[in-house]
Amino acid sequence: MTSLNALACAAILAGTAAVAAPAAAGTLDDILARGELRVAVQTQGPPFSFMDKNGQRSGSAIELTTLMAEEMGVKVVYLDFDWDGLLPALMSGKADMLAADMTPTLARATKVAFTKPFMYVGAVAFAKQGGDIASVEDCRKPGATVAVLLGSTGEKLAPSVFPEAEIKSFKGGGTLILDAVASGQASCGLNDNSAVKAQAAAYPEGTFTIFDEMLSKEPLAYAVRYDSMDLLTWGNLFIDTVALDGRLEANLDYWVNSDAWKADH
Repeated sequence: MTSLNALACAAILAGTAAVAAPAAAGTLDDILARGELRVAVQTQGPPFSFMDKNGQRSGSAIELTTLMAEEMGVKVVYLDFDWDGLLPALMSGKADMLAADMTPTLARATKVAFTKPFMYVGAVAFAKQGGDIASVEDCRKPGATVAVLLGSTGEKLAPSVFPEAEIKSFKGGGTLILDAVASGQASCGLNDNSAVKAQAAAYPEGTFTIFDEMLSKEPLAYAVRYDSMDLLTWGNLFIDTVALDGRLEANLDYWVNSDAWKADH
């Protein structure tokens, strides 16, 4: 009986110690301690992240993550990467968060954790205006070439949408696939409608025809590492908060749903 009592007491003490032990510091604690939120963004990806005509980093994701930092009481530091460098930057710990127009696919979610969506987009095709391509159906014809960004959901979608076309992947981001279509390296391009609309504005009017047909419907979300569940919880609460108080709608109306930002940036 004495031995049993001793074992019971030891178990109780061990349990008490476990409860009393302080929780390990999380990513949010690290951010608050260092006084900065490190965010991986796309180097040139309007209207979400880009260097504007005034030499300032601007865009929807920049405005929202600046708000995040303000709500945390820290400063924000942006780390610029091409599209295919965003996930490695987050996974390696260089960044606390990835803020881009990224779709939370099942494959990507095996590597990083995504917040709830902050908006939904769809993929569209586009072509050089006045050329041989007058419709999405022309992009589907044998001999057509379709430009996509390496590592994008457009790259994954293209073979099923354009099974007889040649798919050309371009490494980088921003206007690479628009450049490819404008220069004749590709017949068509495929990307999110919000990105295509914003990036096409940098070219002379009438350079591209953007086809109306939506080829997919996809959510967009920000991402953190799986060891940053505290930051993920906070990020989801932030999205709920700015959605309820109107700041998210104002952001998207200015940056994504209209061309209002072009006059200022």
